[in-house]
Amino acid sequence: MSWFFNPKSLRTLSRIPAQIPTSRHLIRGSQNSSPILPQSYRQKSTMIKTSAHFKVGENFDEIQASRPNFQRDAGVTYSKPPKPDWKEGDGANDGGESLKKQHIEIDPYEEGRPVSSNYKLLISGIVPRPIALISTKSKDGKTANLAPFSYAQVINHDPPLFTVGFVGSLEKAKDSLKNLAETQECVINIISEHFVEAANAAAVNAPYGVSEWEISGLHQAPSSVVQAARVKESILSIEGKLVETKEFESKATPGKKTGVLAIIEGVRFWVREDAVDEEKSVIDLKVLKPISRLGGLAYGRTTDAIELPRPKF
Repeated sequence: MSWFFNPKSLRTLSRIPAQIPTSRHLIRGSQNSSPILPQSYRQKSTMIKTSAHFKVGENFDEIQASRPNFQRDAGVTYSKPPKPDWKEGDGANDGGESLKKQHIEIDPYEEGRPVSSNYKLLISGIVPRPIALISTKSKDGKTANLAPFSYAQVINHDPPLFTVGFVGSLEKAKDSLKNLAETQECVINIISEHFVEAANAAAVNAPYGVSEWEISGLHQAPSSVVQAARVKESILSIEGKLVETKEFESKATPGKKTGVLAIIEGVRFWVREDAVDEEKSVIDLKVLKPISRLGGLAYGRTTDAIELPRPKF
């Protein structure tokens, strides 16, 4: 299944102040000379109804302050599966409790249902989702872009193939999609705990000429095959070449292009040396500490795992 909303356009950030020109009035400058957003444009805490934990209008800063501190040294622990003695044919491990619950049917196109309800339902239900922090460079080489996308996935290993979903159309493509379509290349960087705030900051709806690299404070590292830079802080980065794109049309508004699927081939892998084994084939989860996307404003950590052997017939 593919998704086509871009978290960059849906993040709950402050609006562009009136004195800041929109992208239509700015000429894309050099990445090195890109202005930093003024203080009035910085991220503000507002809530959107895409989470079961918050109500619209709640003071998120107060809620955040009441929570326990982040445990940076929390490692990955492996526990037993819920039913260690499970055997073939046993079914669910809840003793049949889930069979007592009823379901409701939802038609995604039922009369009066806004498409935003489908978005909220999917991002809160299809979790956790991996995040592709995508770095691109403009065709003229003057502008570098960085943005996170949680509609992303690896779909094959030979060749290594990845999918990324973008909101909108190719005709009106935003920064990352525009650069990817024109240059046919990008870098997919995986987000870890040690730079989750910086990666989230790169989701800002910045106007043309403003560098997400500078806003996030992340550092560029040279790539080998593509022009776009890698995120130096990322434990795993994949240089990618565009294989193809496919546009999708809205069913709610026929004729309107609402999404673009990009298939990207990985042509180089970059893994931090302390995270990979000698055969360069396995990445240590305890070092990677990946961050996943949940619903609303929520991100997920991977601190508890179980192992289940694959069955043989």
